[in-house]
Amino acid sequence: MNKNLSSKSPGISLGLCALALAAGLTAQGAAPVITNLTVVGGVVQFGVQSELGLTNRIQCCTNLGQPEWEVLTNLVVSESPYWFMDAAAAAVAQRFYRVEALGSSVSPPPGMVLIPAGSFTMGDCMDPGEGWENELPLHTVYVSAFYMDRYEVTKALWDEVKGWNGGNGYVYENAGSGKAANHPVQMVNWRDCVKWCNARSQKEGLVPCYYNEAGLTTIYKAGTNAPYAKWAANGYRLPTEAEWEKAARGGVSGHRFPWADTDNISHSRANYWAVVNYPYDLSYPAGDHPTFATGGHPYTSPVGYFEANGYGLYDMAGNVGEWCWDWYSDEYYSSSPGTDPRGPASGWDRVGRVGRGGGWCCDAYVCRTAHRGYGNPPDGRSNLMGFRAVRAAGQ
Repeated sequence: MNKNLSSKSPGISLGLCALALAAGLTAQGAAPVITNLTVVGGVVQFGVQSELGLTNRIQCCTNLGQPEWEVLTNLVVSESPYWFMDAAAAAVAQRFYRVEALGSSVSPPPGMVLIPAGSFTMGDCMDPGEGWENELPLHTVYVSAFYMDRYEVTKALWDEVKGWNGGNGYVYENAGSGKAANHPVQMVNWRDCVKWCNARSQKEGLVPCYYNEAGLTTIYKAGTNAPYAKWAANGYRLPTEAEWEKAARGGVSGHRFPWADTDNISHSRANYWAVVNYPYDLSYPAGDHPTFATGGHPYTSPVGYFEANGYGLYDMAGNVGEWCWDWYSDEYYSSSPGTDPRGPASGWDRVGRVGRGGGWCCDAYVCRTAHRGYGNPPDGRSNLMGFRAVRAAGQ
């Protein structure tokens, strides 16, 4: 049951003059309530009171007469009240909001973990000048709840989805490689990973996230064009750069690596190349990981070999780097929106898409959680790059 209440908010600037509250009543009788509508620095903010554990769907529209509302996010309520920020509201004359309770949260999909909604500090948080300029400025980002693969996509899972019913019309540019079935897939480019996410979605009866055109009508299965994302879909997709970093930090900010008990790295923690004398590399000068430097390149390790981070995610540092959705930009942190940033609106192939996490042939510096490196061409492939998928929570 939905209940719409419209109320004037005379203190709102930017022409935002109305707020619509919609409470989706649950079996427990809970009803989310929007409170304290404000504008801070041109960004609309409001509080939401809701029962913990429920999934809240936050929607907006510019005209109460329109039949469909835009879904801004679905999030699992981990604290109440919580704040929602909408930077996009500044571009419209008026904005109406509603929050709908979709019901109690459910267990994460098999093989995935829940990354709860919330804010974190993104960027190089260590000694001044330790990282590259593209890791600054430090900025606070709110990320909606999502599910992430516990492990990097293995060669076995890659082959299973890729071969589903003979391929089901999907055309990949690369076959994909893996040192063993339980090692991460590599030698796949960004477009291959996007297509594979769509195939995995369709294989499981979910709505694909990537399409050939802005109208989101034709599923992205082949070709070399840049796809469009359907963010409200419940299928698999690549993480945004912000989602990846929030997940890698494991719920604890202010650390160099994905673990909270130390700011050092060693071969007991990750599969990387200990060849540069950084003060935080306790395995220097060992070089390649001694356990896995066998049988020729790549020296990958089985997924899940090392200890997980605070969210239960494995190999967020080392093993293989991981593709993200975003176009790469050196300056993006200076203009990144405060809520669910998805990278620059456009880019070009030479600059490429973001890769994160370091790899088996990367040194300790590259394995830092804040490290961005440079963009990777979407048609590029290497035995250092793999990926893992995410899904929106509550869908």
